[in-house]
Amino acid sequence: MTTAQEFWETFYSERDQVWSGNPNPLLVREAERLAPGSALDIGCAEGGDAVWLAKRGWRVLGVDVSQVALDRAIKHAYDAGVEISVEQHDLKATFPDGLYDLVSAQFLHSPVEEDGERNSILKKASQAVAPGGYLIIGGHAGAPSWSEHQDYYFPTTKDVLDHLGLKDNWIIVTDEVVERPLTGPDGQQETRKDNVLTLKRLF
Repeated sequence: MTTAQEFWETFYSERDQVWSGNPNPLLVREAERLAPGSALDIGCAEGGDAVWLAKRGWRVLGVDVSQVALDRAIKHAYDAGVEISVEQHDLKATFPDGLYDLVSAQFLHSPVEEDGERNSILKKASQAVAPGGYLIIGGHAGAPSWSEHQDYYFPTTKDVLDHLGLKDNWIIVTDEVVERPLTGPDGQQETRKDNVLTLKRLF
């Protein structure tokens, strides 16, 4: 296994369920206004976003480096009465084929990522968007005070756009910093800022 596979398989195997099962609110806010079609959810984890999209009529392919996470995503979809497809990829090395009406990359952060890895993956994600389709990128703007990852680099939306280097066949639909309340493991009350970019490919 690669370093990323080892890290994330261990991360998911240590607990029966890591995430709430609910979709990421930034994705919901941006995608609920879109007509369903084909969707690619990269870093889909346990399938909260993929299942939400499937419930809304999207044909979803969920991709993650962890097979444990993908197995849970399939079970989540089954329990919810919807179908999704999944593929295991270490996106640094391989990427799903095809073009999609929606490509979603929500909180694609990793403590074991190599320098430039996230930028490269997001570039591939933009290349997987079909004409008329959308790319939705949600990311943290910083770490909470209790996090051990204080030195992690959280890119701004400008950083992301600069690295994507998109041509004039794209338009920016949303470029925003969203602030939300956050409760820490010991009851700490803070706010956290997240970045959201929604981009549309015109042709």
